[in-house]
Amino acid sequence: MSLFSWMTTGGVSEADVRSEVWKLGARHRGEPLAGAIEELKASDLSTERAQLLRACVRKLRKA
Repeated sequence: MSLFSWMTTGGVSEADVRSEVWKLGARHRGEPLAGAIEELKASDLSTERAQLLRACVRKLRKA
C-alpha cells in the first residue's frame, strides 16, 4: 500500500474496504453506498467503524 493511499483512507487497508463493501452490499440488498451512508448515521459507531465506512463511501463514489 502506498503512503498516499494510507493517508486518504485514514489508515484503513484496501482489503478491509473491499471486504466491507461486499458485506454492505449483502446487508443492504446490493446497495453498498446507500448502506454505508445509512450506517454512518448511527449514533453508537466506534471511531474505527466510522473510518471504515467513510473509506467505503469514498471508494464507492469514485467508481
